[in-house]
Amino acid sequence: MEEFLRAITRYLEHVKTYSPIVVVVELLLIGVVVWWITQFLKGTRGARLVKGMALLMAGLYVIISLLPRNLGDIDLGWDRLQFLYGRFLFFAFVAAMVAFQPEIRRALIQIGQTRLLTGRRGEVKPLVESLVDSAGYLSRNKIGALVAIERSVGLAAIMETGTTVDATVTSGLLNSIFYPGSALHDMGVIISGKRVAAAGCQFPLAESGDVDPSLGSRHRAALGLAQECDAVVLVVSEETGRVSLACEGQLYIGLEIESLREMLFSLLATKQAIKRRRRAQRVETAESE
Repeated sequence: MEEFLRAITRYLEHVKTYSPIVVVVELLLIGVVVWWITQFLKGTRGARLVKGMALLMAGLYVIISLLPRNLGDIDLGWDRLQFLYGRFLFFAFVAAMVAFQPEIRRALIQIGQTRLLTGRRGEVKPLVESLVDSAGYLSRNKIGALVAIERSVGLAAIMETGTTVDATVTSGLLNSIFYPGSALHDMGVIISGKRVAAAGCQFPLAESGDVDPSLGSRHRAALGLAQECDAVVLVVSEETGRVSLACEGQLYIGLEIESLREMLFSLLATKQAIKRRRRAQRVETAESE
């Protein structure tokens, strides 16, 4: 016990030799990285696993750092334990790379994507209004729907699983595609630019643990695609008529029509278009008053 207490004392004395500025900067950088990781993994299957691994690693590090090196004249041989701990960290890193493939792929996509690409879409108001009108109609009539809007990451591979449409986006077209009995109503629609590129497409499914069990396969497909790329995915529940939106690995359930409009516009439009829209809304409000 005395050796253990002396080990703690030596460790604390060693810490005192660190420069306070260096310690503060290091802690700040570590805190930023940890905060970014937790925010990124929030709501995903990796969140709990990362917390468990972090606690395990931290606990092992503290224990190994505080173990006494010798007991009197006897060398306790903790060097071998430290060697094994280093190898354990390496294998834990490899295991994390395998376990977090979807999350890592999504992170790299978000880092690599550039919002400047949205500028080539031009004015998105007609597209947003068509989506909102269709969502309202489908919701009122409890008709299931699944629509992915392509952004900077191409969805050509998923388009190949469906039927090419290549038609201008209108609410009537979307309503007819998802109308019960339609040949293409069961799967997903992909919108590229301002056109319906394909319908009847099979989207990747999210893990069952990532989605509330009360939600159906459409929501799993929406979240699965949003976890793998930067697409914005609109979902209408066939059972409840509830409208949801999936983007950047998150699922927003039960949106009101106006909230849906605002989210779609903020996700698809350029900053300049958003500013013009807000100015127009302020003018309309002032004139109505």
